Amino acid sequence: MERRKRLTFWSAHEDDDSLPVSVMEGRKTVTSETVEEYYKPYGEHGDGSYEPGDLIEVYDPKRVLRCIIRATKVYRIEFGNVPEEVWRGETFSSAEEFRQCHIRCMPHVDLHDCFELVTLHFELVEIIARHASS
Repeated sequence: MERRKRLTFWSAHEDDDSLPVSVMEGRKTVTSETVEEYYKPYGEHGDGSYEPGDLIEVYDPKRVLRCIIRATKVYRIEFGNVPEEVWRGETFSSAEEFRQCHIRCMPHVDLHDCFELVTLHFELVEIIARHASS
């Protein structure tokens, strides 16, 4: 049997598991990445190239398996025109808050209005570890 795809939700630091927790609480249902990075694997706990229907293991920054999600949609957006379902699914209160956070988190990228991002929409399938290991 093939292993599931894997995704790591990175945060501010290794002890910050707020993103996997927000997935398990049902608040976070979307994640976004640059087109270039979306299709690249990023180590043992990040496969990239997620497609609708994929079952994906979600890891925290300490590489602890926290939950399983199912990819429901994948599509591109322009940074200057973020749909409401994307900014809300990313747990932001507005498109502007989404943009400002991504500018801070991606200082190496020129995020202009026409810059394209890939959005991965997903649903929670199973919680594996509600709390991080100590």
